[in-house]
Amino acid sequence: MKILVIGGGGREHAVIWKLHQEGGHELYCAPGNAGIAQLATCVDIGATDVQALADYAAAQQFDLVCVTPDDPLALGLVDLLRAKGIAAFGPTQAAAQIEASKAFSKQLMEKYQIPTASFAVLDDAQQAMDYVRSHPAPIVVKADGLALGKGVYICQTQQEAERAVREIMIDHHFGQAGARVVIEEFMTGPEVSLLCFCDGEHIVAMPAAQDHKRAYDGDKGPNTGGMGAFAPTPTFTQALREQVLDTIVRPTVRAMQQEGRPFQGVLYCGLMLTPNGPKTLEYNARFGDPETQAILPLLKTPLSQIMLATIHGTLDRLNVEFLPQASVCVVAASGGYPGSYPKGYPIEGLRTAEETGALVFHAGTAQEHDTFVTNGGRVLGVVRMADTLEQAIARAYESMAHIHFQDMHVRRDIGVK
Repeated sequence: MKILVIGGGGREHAVIWKLHQEGGHELYCAPGNAGIAQLATCVDIGATDVQALADYAAAQQFDLVCVTPDDPLALGLVDLLRAKGIAAFGPTQAAAQIEASKAFSKQLMEKYQIPTASFAVLDDAQQAMDYVRSHPAPIVVKADGLALGKGVYICQTQQEAERAVREIMIDHHFGQAGARVVIEEFMTGPEVSLLCFCDGEHIVAMPAAQDHKRAYDGDKGPNTGGMGAFAPTPTFTQALREQVLDTIVRPTVRAMQQEGRPFQGVLYCGLMLTPNGPKTLEYNARFGDPETQAILPLLKTPLSQIMLATIHGTLDRLNVEFLPQASVCVVAASGGYPGSYPKGYPIEGLRTAEETGALVFHAGTAQEHDTFVTNGGRVLGVVRMADTLEQAIARAYESMAHIHFQDMHVRRDIGVK
């Protein structure tokens, strides 16, 4: 098949790698990155230039287009592609609202009695200030719209909550994404990411993963796009899995059907395993990053077959299998990330790391002559698998030890929690 993947990060490299493993495909990626360029033809069209992407896909007559990032989904790229008769993997613009608007998703959960934190949706800064002043900390303040995974503030004090409201609604740190806020009760317990393939009616759950959002060891420092992930997570027992599918995932899929927004693609349920049972933190409308880098190496079934089954509503006819192993992804980031950081530092040791058995997924890299250089905040994800989580962690760090670039930052406790 002739396949186009939209995006240019580590997640897209993992998707391209998985499709490349199947053999026989002609692979393209827009815009891609230096690592992806080793496996696919990179096309210089930005992921948010949805009309140009749809026109290009139609002109090139792709058999399948995989829309991976949140922004083009929210901008309706899947709708544009399907209008041109192209098989597009991912939710429609209407269904992608489940991620694009936290207010929409929280109100959906409330309407259909899907377990979640109590909340308020506010579009006036003064009302939001009054709300956080009248509710005890800790409390969570979220920008309503898409904010590159960084629009969530977990506030330990009233002063922190007021500052969060100010940054989101008054200082406009996230632009229009912060025109409304969702303010939630603070929940406690282990966090789990459950990603599910979904064809609008049927679901196939992937191995549950855990992401590490904070920049520094011990879950300290600012939120990032994710400093590493592992799958499956031992805290997510088979009994918990069934409970989550029955109380959260299936009701969400039915709710989206009833709202006239059937969900096809990857439904990502961010969960908190609270003392009162599993509750929904958030939804994403696509593969997570870096969870995908940990999960896809465990997938045995051809990914292209699964994508087509989600599009055609035939997921129930496909036997989707995963390896019974543990997988760990450790991210190497630029010094200063998630704040400002320089680019263009040469990266050493990639081939040596791969010779140890690692999968090295490029997130923010470019190529200058014969050398890979840094070109983003999250630069690389190093993935190793093993029979146990402890072995996979040890192997991932053993492989990462071979990679070097100036001011490289790596969390040393991925998988430990």
